[in-house]
Amino acid sequence: MGMTAHVLAIDAGNSKTDVALVAPDGTVLSTARGGGFRPPAVGVEKAVDTLAKAVTQVFETAGVTAATHVSACLANADLPVEEERLTSALEARAWGTTLEVRNDTFAVLRAGVTEPRGVAVVCGAGINCVGMRPDGRTARFPALGRISGDWGGGWGLAEEALWHAARAEDGRGDHTALARTLPAHFGLPSMYALLEALHLNHLPQARRHELTPVLFTTATSGDPIARALVDRLADEIVTLATVALTRLDLLHEETPVLLGGSILAARHPQLDTAIKEALTTRAPKAVPQVVTASPVLGAALLGLDHTQAPPEAQTRLRAHYEP
Repeated sequence: MGMTAHVLAIDAGNSKTDVALVAPDGTVLSTARGGGFRPPAVGVEKAVDTLAKAVTQVFETAGVTAATHVSACLANADLPVEEERLTSALEARAWGTTLEVRNDTFAVLRAGVTEPRGVAVVCGAGINCVGMRPDGRTARFPALGRISGDWGGGWGLAEEALWHAARAEDGRGDHTALARTLPAHFGLPSMYALLEALHLNHLPQARRHELTPVLFTTATSGDPIARALVDRLADEIVTLATVALTRLDLLHEETPVLLGGSILAARHPQLDTAIKEALTTRAPKAVPQVVTASPVLGAALLGLDHTQAPPEAQTRLRAHYEP
């Protein structure tokens, strides 16, 4: 097989990478899954090696040597300078004639809309928001964590829950059931025991994110402090969406606001309701919807946008991922 206008779509997250090779008519020719993409932890070259394994696999399965266009939506491509660095690293691999690198939040956004227009807020381990218009204008945030003004995301919520629970147990703060439910999740009798286990690495740091679902469960049972944290997250999500809509001049026209990532996909009733209520006040034209489609679909659709594929190609592609 030669080089017809194939799109190589890459969605690389912190924990896994999905790759798909898509024909000009939207047919998915081959797919592969690889490991997490973490340039800050392992360096750019080693991170791109992880992508290369999955890319080689889809090329071999489909019997092609390269694609026409590479659409890569990558975690940790938070700043333009990082996008440039990753673009250079991917160009060196010569997987396609043209290449577009974006932050992985754009994949979630594009997966949920019929045209490249809207805003997406993703809340998983961290929190991020992007917006786009068909004319190419985008809105985005540095999304580097607390130093760039972020609040929320699984890691941030777990830390907040621990803070309130520790203060409740030793008397510095108001009473909260979190002081009981957080340690109980790990079979421990007290917050003191949990803090000791975390500090001495008897519990790996990576397991802290398990406390976020415990926070939501505790909120559901009516705990005021847990409920306040969920409400604050809803407020933060709506603030991000409203700022992005405003920057793109979309605040006063009907616009999809896509909600993605593990925390939003879980559809916690309190969080869902609080988001809808706050949007009604602050961005009444916004149309919120939860995206559960695979983000690699979004990366592939962005690729078809670039190659100016006909609408039926997009429909065929979407049908593969959303049967």
